[in-house]
Amino acid sequence: MPLLDSKLKTIVNQTLAPMGVSQIRFFAQKFAQIPGIIKLTLGEPDFNVPEHVKAAAIQSIRENKSHYSDQRGIMELRTAISDYLQQRFHVSYDAASEIVVTVGATEAIFAALGSLINPGDKILVATPTFALYWPVIEIFGGIPVQVDTTADGFRLTGEHLQEVLDREGAGNVKALVLNFPGNPTGFEYSRDQLQELADVIKQNAMYVLTDEIYAELTYGQPHTSMAELLPEQTILINGLSKSHAMTGYRIGYFVGPKDFVVNASKLHGFAVTSPSNPAQYAALEALTNGVDDAQDMRQVYQQRRDYIVPKLNVLGYETALPAGAFYAFAKIPASFGLSSVEFATKLAEEAKVGVTPGSAFGAGGEGYVRLSYASSMADLQEAMARLTVFTEKMQTELKIKG
Repeated sequence: MPLLDSKLKTIVNQTLAPMGVSQIRFFAQKFAQIPGIIKLTLGEPDFNVPEHVKAAAIQSIRENKSHYSDQRGIMELRTAISDYLQQRFHVSYDAASEIVVTVGATEAIFAALGSLINPGDKILVATPTFALYWPVIEIFGGIPVQVDTTADGFRLTGEHLQEVLDREGAGNVKALVLNFPGNPTGFEYSRDQLQELADVIKQNAMYVLTDEIYAELTYGQPHTSMAELLPEQTILINGLSKSHAMTGYRIGYFVGPKDFVVNASKLHGFAVTSPSNPAQYAALEALTNGVDDAQDMRQVYQQRRDYIVPKLNVLGYETALPAGAFYAFAKIPASFGLSSVEFATKLAEEAKVGVTPGSAFGAGGEGYVRLSYASSMADLQEAMARLTVFTEKMQTELKIKG
C-alpha cells in the first residue's frame, strides 16, 4: 500500500482540500455502524423500481444498446422529458437544444452551477436545504450566501429576497438556488408565492436554479414549476430518483434557455461524456408508460407523514406538516440543551434511531433534526416507540436536575 510522497502533500486543490464530506452521508454512515439501528437518515425510497422500468433496462442490454449515446442523452429520452414537462407542469422545452440528461440530479446541479459561476460571483441559497449547493458553488470559486428562511416558515418571501439583493448588491448576485418541495423541510411554494419571487428575480440580471426533484411527491397541493412563471431566467433541475425510486440508476436532467444549455452541456460532457444507456432506456420507459407510477408511492408516503408528524408533535418535537417530499423537520425541545449533532448522536447511541442533524442543512437548520419517512411503517412505528421512551427519559432527567 503506497504512502503519498511527502513532497506531494501540498499539491492539492486548495478550495477542495478543507471541505468536509457531506454531513448527511457522514451521519448516515456513522449511525449505520450501530447494531439494531433504525435508519431514518437518507432520502432513499424503500420502494423497488417498477417492474416495467427494470424490464426496459434489461431489454436495452439484450438489444446491444451499449455504445456511447449523444452527450446530451438519447433523443427518445429527451423527447419524453419534453413531453412530460409539458403535460405535468405546462413548460415547453425543445428536446434537441434545451434538455440535457445527466448522471443524477447531482450532476445536473454541478454542471448548471459550474457553467455560470466566475470567481467571486455570489449565489444565493435559500436554507435550510440540501447541502450540496454551497460546496459546488465554492469549488467553482463562487461565494454562497445562505439565506435563512426559518422566520417565515421555511419560505423565501419576495420581500426577504429583495432585502438580500439590496444588501449584497444585486449586480454581484448571479443566481438564486431554490429547492422545493424542500429537503429537509417539506415546504412547497404555492403559485402565488413563486410569482412573488419571480417578480423580484425578473428585475435583476440573475438566474434562478430551481431543484424540483420532489415535484411528483406533493400532498394536496399541485406543484407549480418556477419554469412556468419565469422561463427566460430559470434553470430547472429534475430526475427519476425520487419519483420512481431510481436512486441507483442515476438519471437526472437540466433544462433551460438554449443559450444557457449550450454552455452548460460542455461541462456536462467534460465531466461524464454521456449517461449510462440502460439507465436512460429505463428512464424512457418510466416517463413514457410510467408517469403515474409515483401516485401509489405518494399515497403511502402521505400515510406515513400523517402518522409520524402528529407523534412528533405530541412528544414535544414541534414539526410543521410537510406539503411535499418525504421528510419531517422536527424542532428539538430547547429544554434538552443539546445541539442537533449532540441530540442526533445521543438518540442513535441510546435509542438506536438514526436521524440527520439539522446543522447539516445550512443556516437555520441548527436546533432541528430531519427524519426521513421513506421507510416502512413498521420501522416508523418502532422508531416512534423508541423516541417516546428516549424523550420520557430525557424529561425525567431534567426534572431530577431541576
